[in-house]
Amino acid sequence: MTVSYTAEVATCRRFGCFWKLLIRWRASIYKIIWVDLLTFLTCFYFMAIVYRFALRECDRVIFEDIVMYCHSYGNMIPLSFVLGFYVSIIVERWWSQYTTVPWPDPLAVYVSALVRGQDEHGRLMRRTIMRYMCLALTMVLSMISPVIKRRFPTYEQLIEVGLLNANEANIIKAMDVKFPKHPKYWMPIIWASSIVTRARKEGRIWDDFSLKSMIDELNKFRSGCNMLTHYDMISVPLVYTQVVTLAVYTYFFAAIFGHQWIDRESTTANYQNMVNYYFPVFSTLEFFFFMGWLKVAETLICPFGDDDDDFELNWVIDRNLQVSYLIVDEMHNDHPQLVRDQYWDEVFPNELPYLVEAERAEHPEASTARLPLAKPHPHPSTTVAKSDETDWTDFDAEHEADNELKIRFAPRQFKFSNSSISISDSLGGDTIDMLDEEGDELGSQFSSQDDFELLKVEREKQRMDRQIQHAALTLELIRSELGSEGSASEASEASKKRGQEVQTDKSYTSQTKKDKDQEKDKDHEDKE
Repeated sequence: MTVSYTAEVATCRRFGCFWKLLIRWRASIYKIIWVDLLTFLTCFYFMAIVYRFALRECDRVIFEDIVMYCHSYGNMIPLSFVLGFYVSIIVERWWSQYTTVPWPDPLAVYVSALVRGQDEHGRLMRRTIMRYMCLALTMVLSMISPVIKRRFPTYEQLIEVGLLNANEANIIKAMDVKFPKHPKYWMPIIWASSIVTRARKEGRIWDDFSLKSMIDELNKFRSGCNMLTHYDMISVPLVYTQVVTLAVYTYFFAAIFGHQWIDRESTTANYQNMVNYYFPVFSTLEFFFFMGWLKVAETLICPFGDDDDDFELNWVIDRNLQVSYLIVDEMHNDHPQLVRDQYWDEVFPNELPYLVEAERAEHPEASTARLPLAKPHPHPSTTVAKSDETDWTDFDAEHEADNELKIRFAPRQFKFSNSSISISDSLGGDTIDMLDEEGDELGSQFSSQDDFELLKVEREKQRMDRQIQHAALTLELIRSELGSEGSASEASEASKKRGQEVQTDKSYTSQTKKDKDQEKDKDHEDKE
């Protein structure tokens, strides 16, 4: 199983957190490389002893020439480039193989939610579907992993662990006899799809969309299994692996001679270094790094084997079956009682509590949240300069408190002719001539212009017509508004007059009544 050390490097302190990992042995570089390193040092010291104690003087000259030759031309091998590119390909392939391994959890959620029925038949359908999916993955892994093949060499072992029934094994064996050349890992997936279709016909699946969702998930699972077989059949090109292997071993074979201490002076290299006389320090480090790099590629090129960093596929098989049965059977249509959460009245919490309040950190902000910004300065071209032109806006000081804005438009006069259009205002007397050429000159000019120029002139006239129409419409709107205000004022005055007349009439009628009453009193007194 892959050795995990994430918890030990979660926080970096002082001189780093990788130093504590150097003392590990399992899945370490020492465990992988110690045999090769011991062989390299043995050969290195053997040649040193032969040169110093066994060779004659004439033979030592030949040996020294070999050392100088290997030292000069050994660095011509592009070991870093070839090995680095190869290892990057292997690491990417290694992670892709792990992400390709299908997991039955999404399908188990679909089956538990969409395949209804609390009876025994519904439960049997759900459990059988997930057992078939786990069986398909186990059959694929037994094809590509020696570890799983040793655990399940035949169908009998699958029957013993409960992934396969005897009648199902007989069907697969019969298919193997008829079609021996192709693997049969896809047969359990076909059986699972048939059960899903049957559940739809029996009404245990609500609608066709739910059926399609489950079939899509089955196909996704089958695609992952199929991709695993492709990774097994199609490896990194053999020629590239051979080139890398030959480059590494050839380089260090030349280093056994080229890094030796010899008793000869040279102007291009120092072969009399006393450190190298006792122990090749940097030759050992170089072997450690480059050979360790190659061993990493050898370990990761197939992550389904017995290496320390290979995937734990036995755990995957056991876990998939247990979790699948737990989802579709034990937790089917079951959930805790619905109760109000502790933030029910607050809608949402402003701050969640901490066990240690000192560990509360500030919330992250956007990168430009505290960016100092300079005050904007208006561009000179955008500033409004004072001019002698007539200002058509007038703010009435009397109505300033009412926040009322009055705009006074200057009357304009439009003059039309066959050859020109002029607009003039009555206040300033400025006149704008749109076309001030005579009709004859315009006609001669039109005759000399091409169609495109004629079209431009026509478009300009149309634009001016639209502007004139808009101006006339604006003038009419202003007149109508002024007329409505005048009529409203007249109506208010008329209503006031009517009110006064009514009051006078009432006073007159009351006075006449009083006079009549007085006359009646006088007549009565006279009669008496």
